[in-house]
Amino acid sequence: MTAPPPAAAPASASLVEDFIDIFTSPAEVFQRRMGKGAPVPYVIIIVVALALIFLTRGVFQPAMDAEFQRATARAMAQNPQITAAQMEQGRAFFEKFGAIFFWITIALSIPLTGVFLWLVGKMFKATQTVGDSVMVATYAWIPRVLGMIVVAVIAALMDPAKMNGMMAASLSVAHLLDPDTTSQKLMVIAGRVDVFMIWQTILLGIGLSITGKIPRAQAYVAAGVMWVIGTLTLMLLQR
Repeated sequence: MTAPPPAAAPASASLVEDFIDIFTSPAEVFQRRMGKGAPVPYVIIIVVALALIFLTRGVFQPAMDAEFQRATARAMAQNPQITAAQMEQGRAFFEKFGAIFFWITIALSIPLTGVFLWLVGKMFKATQTVGDSVMVATYAWIPRVLGMIVVAVIAALMDPAKMNGMMAASLSVAHLLDPDTTSQKLMVIAGRVDVFMIWQTILLGIGLSITGKIPRAQAYVAAGVMWVIGTLTLMLLQR
């Protein structure tokens, strides 16, 4: 099987066109941005993400309260020496700095995704450079920004009493599960089966195929491996 021919693309395009075309003609975006990186789109994404995180904190407060109650119950069950007062101190710290930590996670995850995509691509003999891989990871994150907006709107329209966890307003399989009775690891897996996460994974595959010059089918397999790596990493972080 031979690599697909490069997608036809204009010699140049504005960032506005990039942000539109990543939804309609992603192969063209990856083709025309090869070798150019994506520092400006990266900055735009993390700035918009930061703004959304702070603007929607109030909307997700019921979900965060429910998550904290579950975390408190687990922590006190595992270590009876932990007191409710100590947990409240932890809660105060999280409410003050949690949004920043979440934003830092996003900011770091984009280039790290690019590095891992480059490494996984080598398993499929991709010729992609690290720079192009990070560029692909950056543009592939744009649907996740849309996802943040959509989930915030859903959360704002929901009955706060039904916001029993951070997945309550998501477009993932985890939305259908009860976080009080479902294991954390299963919630992680179900949370990763998400419309916008899958969309991002597909874009990683398209980008790898274009910039790494490998068949689209192999690139999709590589993107699937990326999804598995991310899922396993999150599962290992669960207690």
